[in-house]
Amino acid sequence: MNKTDLLKIAKPILFNTEMVRAILLGRKTQTRRIVKQNTETILNSPYHKEHSQVPDAQLILKLCQPLYETGNILYVRETWSKSNAGTYLYRAFPFDAPEEEDVAMKSLGYKWHPSIHMPKKAARIFLRITAVRTERLQEITIEDIENEGIICPTKRDGEIIDYIADFARLWDDTIGVKGFDKYGWNADPWVWVYEFERIEIND
Repeated sequence: MNKTDLLKIAKPILFNTEMVRAILLGRKTQTRRIVKQNTETILNSPYHKEHSQVPDAQLILKLCQPLYETGNILYVRETWSKSNAGTYLYRAFPFDAPEEEDVAMKSLGYKWHPSIHMPKKAARIFLRITAVRTERLQEITIEDIENEGIICPTKRDGEIIDYIADFARLWDDTIGVKGFDKYGWNADPWVWVYEFERIEIND
């Protein structure tokens, strides 16, 4: 598909620079987003009591509305800038380290802009949702962590790392202070699990 056609149907999704790099390298094929509907209300509803044999995850999948559905096309919003020549620059490439980004951008007189402000026409990465499910955050597996694009070292400073604990720390880093008690790792919130594949652009 060409970019013009993709932009007509694509929905936005935000990723930080680390995760954009993981997508570009082919490591990231999953993302987790919080179920924002009141799941406790649903699980305590008369409908749930009447259909108590239905698994909670299936019930939430049925009664809550995910941001994205299987088959949806998404365009990635990422940290960006624009050159004096009018071309778009992206923090996730070609820089591999923050110090490289800062030195290069400062020398060029440019500055990075937040992903939320990236214009749609600047999109360069498109994804197709291949599967959607819901689960508790703490149900994530080692395989899922790898599919999230996170490289988990087997050792750090000579000690074996608990992959799940490592992911928990990374998750908590993305949660704002106001939502930490409700959406942090220890709260074990319900999350949407979106599996996706990258779409190659023809033009």
